Amino acid sequence: MNIRRARLDVDWAIAGPGIEAVAAAIDGVEGVAAGTVTITEIDLETVGTDVVVEGEGFELKALIAAIEESGAVVHSIDQLAFGDRIAEHVARSR
Repeated sequence: MNIRRARLDVDWAIAGPGIEAVAAAIDGVEGVAAGTVTITEIDLETVGTDVVVEGEGFELKALIAAIEESGAVVHSIDQLAFGDRIAEHVARSR
């Protein structure tokens, strides 16, 4: 599958790897062209982040393994864009 974008919920311990280490791990995955790591919350023990990765044909398993090897934890995969182009999400009105 040609994965072009992945959005993940990633956390690490306050004493854990830090944003630069997680970003470096993601950047090292073959096929990754760009990414963002955005801190969404910090509590007494953990840092919660939203990670968005774009590229062409990167392996999701390799991405998750790199993040977890850095000392962070992937809680969920919240979005995948794949195929010949990125189809943007359009929210339904209710």
